[in-house]
Amino acid sequence: MRSVDFLEALFRPPLVLGVDPRPELHGREPLAHIRRYTLELLEALASRLAAVKFQLAFFEAMGPEGQELLWELVSGARVMGLPVIFDGKRGDIGSTAAAYARAYLEAFPGSALTANPYLGLDALEPFFRAASARGGVVFVLAKTTNPGAGFLQDLEVAGRPLYLHLTEALAEAGEAYREGPWSRVGLVAGATAEEAVLAIRALAPHAPLLLPGVGAQGGRPLKGPGLLNSASRALYYPGGRPDLEAALEAAEALLALVE
Repeated sequence: MRSVDFLEALFRPPLVLGVDPRPELHGREPLAHIRRYTLELLEALASRLAAVKFQLAFFEAMGPEGQELLWELVSGARVMGLPVIFDGKRGDIGSTAAAYARAYLEAFPGSALTANPYLGLDALEPFFRAASARGGVVFVLAKTTNPGAGFLQDLEVAGRPLYLHLTEALAEAGEAYREGPWSRVGLVAGATAEEAVLAIRALAPHAPLLLPGVGAQGGRPLKGPGLLNSASRALYYPGGRPDLEAALEAAEALLALVE
């Protein structure tokens, strides 16, 4: 029996803390302050969160010290019982995809990883297999929050947008990785596009849905089983700066909308 399983996040409060650290907001010793602030924030919010999402790019931008900091914070989150999402939007073919899967899903059992589907479903299979073997979930990009997303995602194919064809294919593939009501194959659908979220849910009833864009990007939390509402700036930097008390207030306000 697995001791850690990301699917347990779906039974916690439906709020995800996005950790996107910006060193310029953390004074003269930014990494030390980011470490202290993030761990204090995780401890303060732990009972109100489904998971914590680490945006890998922000840590990679800080060089080797940033990578070391990432592993410290991931370990801290796991010690607190918080499921972890690695937000790297990884995607490649063959042995490279398998290496990404080892680096995140296998090395950190019970965690999740975001993935890019552009290379096709065969390139996603190493992620799916690793998630299934190690109690994780793969969140595949379906409908994203950036303004230009519609260039490909909304492209009409046989009378409906491409992202719905992708959703249908992933839902079918995910049936092989379903355990009980939920699949190990999830999707990313921006909270800023509520109609798209509803359409995706209708086609993929067993897929966990990660909904970024809550708060600063204008999305509002959505209520429903298997929905994980992700807020980064609104929770990590409420008011544009590190602020534990304001973050607690923001979490309570967001959760009140989905209770």
